[in-house]
Amino acid sequence: MPAAAAVPAPTGDGVHLPPPALAAAANVGAEAYARAAADPEAFWAEQAARLRWDAPWHTVFDGSTMPTARWFAGGRLNVAVNCLDRHVEAGRGGKVALHWEGEPGDSRTITYAELSAEVNRLANALQELGIGAGDRVVLYLPVLPETIAATMACARVGAVVSLVFGGFSAEALRFRLADTGAKLLVTTDGQFRRGTAVGVKDAADAAVAGLDHVEHVLVVRRTGDLTPDVPWTPGRDVWWHDVVDRQSSEHAAASFDAEHPLFVIYTSGTTGRPKGLVHTSGGYLVQASWTHWACFDVKDDDVYWCQADLAWVTAHTYEMYGPLSNGTTQVIYEGSPLTPHPGRHFEVVQKYGVTIYYTAPTLVRTFMRFGEQLPAGYDLSSLRLLGSVGEAINPEAWNWLHRNVGGGRCPVVDTWWQSETGAAVVAPLPGVTPLKAGSATVPLPGLSVAVVGEDGEELAPGESGLLVIDRPWPGMARTVWGDHERFVRSYWEKFADRGYYLAGDGAHRDADGYVWLEGRVDDVLNVSGHRLSSIELESALVSHPQVAEAAVVGAPDETTGQRIVAFVIPRSARTPAAGQDAAGRADLAAELRAHVAARVGAVAKPRDVVVVADLPKTRSGKIMRRLVADVTAGRSGGDVTSLQDESALAAVARAWQEHTGDR
Repeated sequence: MPAAAAVPAPTGDGVHLPPPALAAAANVGAEAYARAAADPEAFWAEQAARLRWDAPWHTVFDGSTMPTARWFAGGRLNVAVNCLDRHVEAGRGGKVALHWEGEPGDSRTITYAELSAEVNRLANALQELGIGAGDRVVLYLPVLPETIAATMACARVGAVVSLVFGGFSAEALRFRLADTGAKLLVTTDGQFRRGTAVGVKDAADAAVAGLDHVEHVLVVRRTGDLTPDVPWTPGRDVWWHDVVDRQSSEHAAASFDAEHPLFVIYTSGTTGRPKGLVHTSGGYLVQASWTHWACFDVKDDDVYWCQADLAWVTAHTYEMYGPLSNGTTQVIYEGSPLTPHPGRHFEVVQKYGVTIYYTAPTLVRTFMRFGEQLPAGYDLSSLRLLGSVGEAINPEAWNWLHRNVGGGRCPVVDTWWQSETGAAVVAPLPGVTPLKAGSATVPLPGLSVAVVGEDGEELAPGESGLLVIDRPWPGMARTVWGDHERFVRSYWEKFADRGYYLAGDGAHRDADGYVWLEGRVDDVLNVSGHRLSSIELESALVSHPQVAEAAVVGAPDETTGQRIVAFVIPRSARTPAAGQDAAGRADLAAELRAHVAARVGAVAKPRDVVVVADLPKTRSGKIMRRLVADVTAGRSGGDVTSLQDESALAAVARAWQEHTGDR
């Protein structure tokens, strides 16, 4: 199906129309669909004109080297200038750029002028440390203003940055340092994790040991006396405050080609080594900036909050490059959403008058475990728009978020995209697109997807297949760092004759053309020849009043090929069978099996239901179903470096052992 040329017009129960006031003042109107469909390149040239270019491009799109496309060929720009300098020069330096909230309750408010000056000082410091265009810099930092400043300073001097989640192990960090050949690591003395100050520098030192290409380690003082005895290597290690604070706040920014590498972001493979996806400057910033402005309908007086960790691609696009390029005021939060209490996020919304809140389905389901009384305890009347990202959001979670956090008045912008796509691809325009709970709706203007079979032919509405992007887009990753063959093999080889990008997600379209994600293709279950979507089965389980979250995987079965296993997290510790008695577990399993049969069909009934306290998730909130499936199949897992908490996987393994021992 080609990109939508008209506003989708679904009707019937469960359709949420745009609020009239929002529609009347929306940043992007209905005409954008047809205009973009008529001439996609002209549309993207129009969006590129929203940025400052130091030299114009001569070709909007050059596909002669596909799948490594070139966008805005010949154009030159500086990403940091677009995110900071141009706002200050336009007289908006006094506008708040960041409201930073630390986990212990400390906070800072930073204007665009102040952030710009700090980035300039850091750019001078980077150059003093020998960092120039094309050099790689790795950031091993929590959510701090310094993290954003470092990201922007790298862009300013043309260094290629790679952010690593501060909770990752030394081994995971070391891989990324070695793979990129980084010259500089930026880290902290320590960080706060669920209310406790923990040292970080020792892990950083273990990661760089023996890597001679790492010339310096730049250290931000965060925890100070709470994490004393910071290990130190004279000549290599430098305190941020020693080298940055004495620099000039003036810095002459150079221009870089639109295809100059901007950052490398690692995404886990099904097995083996993570892939370092390379995003470049021009096309990525165009799509990041426009989709942020369009999808979230950002106004000058909005207070926007994307709650992702800065190392996640969502934060790259919708917490750094996108919002800053649009001159947005935003909240960034350092800590756990449940520390020191489950209402911490809602407390922050209330404190800063947040108007746009972009979160992950897993966090919504976590809030659901505490009941609707949790958000009801806070003044959330400032909110006007909600967003969802990370994986398909269950209709039950969508409706809970809409009703209990958004007061029934806030559109939920459910976005589908990936590290590989760079920015949103399938998502609604909140002033234009009618919404359906659980669907990311339709491709944005200028973008196009299809649902196809194994032969590449487009499927009819209602038929499940492979989601592909069937036309190049500006924010597309250009390669895998150091392994272009893997890039081609992973994403482009299967449908090379058609030029389709293979997303790796299963999906179907309904009669209105709306896209419904069905999870990773690897997560599709095959039971007696029936292909069943893990997302559909999990949605059915989460719609049960006793279930907060669920992961559905397959286990080997001699008769049916696979049997369905459901791992469920109860909404409350008081839920029957939340404890360990076998009778309670059996009763809950029977109830949930009947519930799924009623919702989906008898063939979809889980053979096994296992109650767990948590599930293995990435920091972005995605449930790592392949690792859960490894447990049920008796396999050792693949890459686990992206897990937020490895102990959750061990707990699942113990619960599975206990469950199978009961049989």
